[in-house]
Amino acid sequence: MGIREQFRANKKQEIQDENAGAKPLSSGDKAADKLQVQTLAAQIAEQQAMLFAQHERKVLVVLQGMDTSGKDGTVSGVFGSVNPQGLRIVSYKAPSQLELQHDYLWRIHQQVPAKGELAVFNRSHYEDVLITRVHDWIDAAECKRRYAQINDFERLLSETGTVVLKFFLHISKDEQRARLQERVDDPSKHWKFELQDLEERKSWDDYQKVYSQAIQATDADHAPWYVIPSNSKTHRNLAIAGVVLETLQAMKLAFPPGKKELTGLKVV
Repeated sequence: MGIREQFRANKKQEIQDENAGAKPLSSGDKAADKLQVQTLAAQIAEQQAMLFAQHERKVLVVLQGMDTSGKDGTVSGVFGSVNPQGLRIVSYKAPSQLELQHDYLWRIHQQVPAKGELAVFNRSHYEDVLITRVHDWIDAAECKRRYAQINDFERLLSETGTVVLKFFLHISKDEQRARLQERVDDPSKHWKFELQDLEERKSWDDYQKVYSQAIQATDADHAPWYVIPSNSKTHRNLAIAGVVLETLQAMKLAFPPGKKELTGLKVV
């Protein structure tokens, strides 16, 4: 079984706390696992160099998860070796007043990857069927419409040359408590903490429910979801790097062929 199949979501996916601590890819040696992440990250960088050189296809990586699940850590740990000229990181916050004047996908479509580019969304259009549903800003009927619109949007991306990978970084409620407490206890990490994080934590069970529903409704072969056990930061990076690399390798990327007119050319 490949790494992608190991973490691929299914149509009956239920988010359960007890699964967040799984480490099926771990060697049992944390130092060795960290070294393996670095090796995979370097290989991802090599693949992305060919993607950029070909300048034909595109790759979109979507990172979703509860607060403290490790989206920022994934960006640095998995994609930190990629040449920045072919990499774009987009972090989505609450929509601005301008963005609110348009449909919810307007701000998303502007940021999808261009030819030769690998884009990573730190949060994404899925916020519009997650927090909006938890707080009843939209009803079930509107949420169902948005699932259909998201499926159409991602199919459009796929049919126009974009490989879409979606990751749910799955941590347990206890693990989130520990990570939030760490931020509170360390003044150098206070910038990462908002009191609103505690308010959202009160809706933990509701978030698990709407994540399960969103994954079930929008998983597709052209835009697959992967559920990544993320209580272990090292294993999280190991799993995501493995899925990304396996996907890039399956694209059979290569540098463009040499130019005949340069054969024998001497630079003076």
